[in-house]
Order: sequence, then C-alpha cells, then structure tokens
Amino acid sequence: MLIQDKIVITDASCFITLDKIDGMHLLQSLYKQVITTPEIAAEFGKRLPNWVDVKAVQNRDLLYNYAETVDIGEASAMALASEIHADLLIIDDAGARRFAKKLELNITGTVGVILNAKLNGIIPAVKPYIVKIQQTNFRISDWLTTQIIKDAGEMIAI
Repeated sequence: MLIQDKIVITDASCFITLDKIDGMHLLQSLYKQVITTPEIAAEFGKRLPNWVDVKAVQNRDLLYNYAETVDIGEASAMALASEIHADLLIIDDAGARRFAKKLELNITGTVGVILNAKLNGIIPAVKPYIVKIQQTNFRISDWLTTQIIKDAGEMIAI
C-alpha cells in the first residue's frame, strides 16, 4: 500500500509539533485521509486545517477502558484507530506507544512522519525539520536524531 493511500489517526503531539515547525502540510501530502478526535482537537487548542476530519469514538466503553492506561486524547486516538481500522496511528508518548503496540495498532511518531516525507520525495531533507523540532519543547533523543538522519540518507553531523 502506498503511503498516500493510508488513512491515519493522529494524536495532539503530532499536530502541536508540526504546527510549531510549519510542517502541518506534510500530513496532507503524505496521507489519503487524516483523522482525529474531538478530544485531540480540543487538546491541540487551535482550529485544525479543513483537510483534517474530526470523528468521535462510537464505543465509549472502549475509550474509557483505554483511558485507564493512557490520557484521554491518546485513548481516543487508539479507540478510533481500532474502531475504523485505520492504517496508521501517529503517536509520540512512549507509554502510549507501548500500549498501542499491545493493541496491535500500526504506529509511527511525528519524526517518522518527517522521515516518510523525505522518503516519498515531499521534502528534500529531514535535517532542517529535526533542527526546528530540537528548538521546541518536543523531546527527541540523540539516538533517534542520528537514526532518522541516517535512515534519510543524510550526513549525520547537524
């Protein structure tokens, strides 16, 4: 399946980080459909672009069950991803990622979105985006920074 054919659910951290680095367009360029929940839209705190669909989780019991393990935004993203059989869940929190893997959800993070944008020819390089991310409050390890730049086929030194 081409990445452009994928239907993705994204958590607030992806929206917040991409908004801070002027990278929201990457989601629209990469994926067929970008969906989030009302809980995440509220957490984002700004008006989302019109190409982001906001859908509520229908199975509220599932949502509240997941919310016993992760925060309500992450729980809503996972519940909706399960409900609609989304191709990909974009989520950054380490604990939430572990929980999503237990649920057998296909996941990536914000940095993975940037790498996919490079690998699909949407951006020429990941390094400028990584440098911008490092100037925000988004935590990215030195190991992950090195790995993403290496996976993108770019020079490691930044």
